[in-house]
Amino acid sequence: MKRAALIVSLVLLVDQISKIWIKTNMFLGQEYKITDWFIIHFTENPGMAFGMELGGDYGKLILTLFRIVVVGGIFYWLRGMIKENAKPVAITAVSLVLAGAIGNIIDSVFYGVFFNESYGQLATFMPAEGGYAGWFHGRVVDMLYFPLFRGYLPDWIPFWGGDYFVFFRPIFNIADTAISVGVGLLLLFQKHIFKK
Repeated sequence: MKRAALIVSLVLLVDQISKIWIKTNMFLGQEYKITDWFIIHFTENPGMAFGMELGGDYGKLILTLFRIVVVGGIFYWLRGMIKENAKPVAITAVSLVLAGAIGNIIDSVFYGVFFNESYGQLATFMPAEGGYAGWFHGRVVDMLYFPLFRGYLPDWIPFWGGDYFVFFRPIFNIADTAISVGVGLLLLFQKHIFKK
């Protein structure tokens, strides 16, 4: 239990500190170039992965509530693993997924109420005029951008030949990273984790 609590706490702490710093020190679209292949770029994601959305306010509410239900299921799964003395790698992996999911839920549930808009300005925490959206309608803060390769694809490639290409295009956050690492560990060690 200590391992799981420590992982979840550390991921949430780093995730929320980084998001709050970005939100209160950068405006949307602003970026800091660390290297050619690592950029801190502030963007907000209104919906699911890669900016996909369920339509309208009700779609956003349904998505947020669905995430909360899924987190409840992951927590129940993790608790069962701990009771059964599962392998440490299994507990680590599921703890990372749980922490990442909670981190993004915090944005969706609270950020719309706790912050004002970031368009062309720095957001303010608990602004007097209120936040940019209601409860459960916040946007997830993303900032990590790794454009490892940029250029034009060779003309001989079907469909995309000659198009400008960026690898790796998605912009993500610490919570997304935790989820990806957790799922990667589950896949990598699945035979070891799921012996029964």
